Amino acid sequence: MFYKGIIFDFNGTLFWDSEKHLEAWREFSKRVRPYPFTDDEMRDYMFGRTNEDIIAYLIGKKPSKEMVESLGQEKEAVYRQMCRDDAENTHLAPYATDFLDWLKANNIPRTIATMSEKSNVDFYIKEFDLSKWFDIDKIVYSDGTMKGKPEPDIYQIAAKKLGLKPEECVVVEDAISGIESARAANIGKIVAIASMESPELYKNISAVNLIIHDFRDFDSIMENITSVV
Repeated sequence: MFYKGIIFDFNGTLFWDSEKHLEAWREFSKRVRPYPFTDDEMRDYMFGRTNEDIIAYLIGKKPSKEMVESLGQEKEAVYRQMCRDDAENTHLAPYATDFLDWLKANNIPRTIATMSEKSNVDFYIKEFDLSKWFDIDKIVYSDGTMKGKPEPDIYQIAAKKLGLKPEECVVVEDAISGIESARAANIGKIVAIASMESPELYKNISAVNLIIHDFRDFDSIMENITSVV
């Protein structure tokens, strides 16, 4: 099977910021209930989910739009300030720029599919100069119109924006919910990046075709991918 394009999740994949999201959501969970998120709850109910999904889990019912907007924006503002305050670690993942340069030089269709909302995506575009490698109009993010991961919508939309079928695409993910989303979307090859979790977590997930630690060995990711001119 030959693949024609690649889709990246962003948080925990191209940008290793999971700890900052963990810290921000733990603080907010204490405001909503008497105790913070556990690590297992983070893995199962936060990563790859929309703010609405996370808040619904916290309060045990569907939140109002006003609550989602208020709590979500407050949390994201705290998260972005954490990134600014930790400038030394606010950069793309190890060897990611080398890999992105290679994709660009070889005309490999590529985009980002993230459940981050627009204010964060705008921050990433500016902070990391993402327009150097990506068509900004093709980035897919949580705009309130699609279901969050593990539903397949985001990867189906991303593949369509690349002008490809899902089975013609490679996805790079770190979250269990994101891997399930890619599988449900019928993505051709799913690469798990162990940015925070142990590689052992992914070894028993049948949908995962390759496990990597970072983007250093991108030859293994690009196996059977052809450029589209």
